[in-house]
Formats: sequence, C-alpha cells, structure tokens
Amino acid sequence: MAVTHSPEIHAQLLARIPSVTGRDLHEWFDALDKGPSLTRCSERSAWLADEYELSRGYAHAIVQEYMRRHRSHQPIPRQRA
Repeated sequence: MAVTHSPEIHAQLLARIPSVTGRDLHEWFDALDKGPSLTRCSERSAWLADEYELSRGYAHAIVQEYMRRHRSHQPIPRQRA
C-alpha cells in the first residue's frame, strides 16, 4: 500500500533530503532518470530505497516530487556551484 504524505509533511521531507542523504533533489531525479524503466510510483520508491539505502519515506517523497514535476512539466532547479 502506497504512503501519501500531507503537503506539509511532503515539503518537510523534501527540505531535509539534502542534509539527510548528502544529495540534492536534482541528483535524485538524475538517478531516477538513469534507473530502470519502472512505471509505478511504488516500484520506483522501492528501487530507490533498496539501491541507495534510503528510508521508504524519503524514497517515496523523492519519487512523488519527481512524478509531480514531470506531470506539470516544471523544470528541475539545479544547485549552484
């Protein structure tokens, strides 16, 4: 069963991802782009969690945001060097 976070919890998880994982959101999106061609959100979340040893909550938040941005055609901001 998929977990869907409230908008507030989702935003909090996204804000913590760089400090918790050591990677910015755009890096996780790149990993999803280069990963296997899974279509279901739950499959992508499970793959991301297993492949990168993430908690299921963070993996799901990353995939949920990835899918939301792709559906709305929003650009993915890059971290400034």
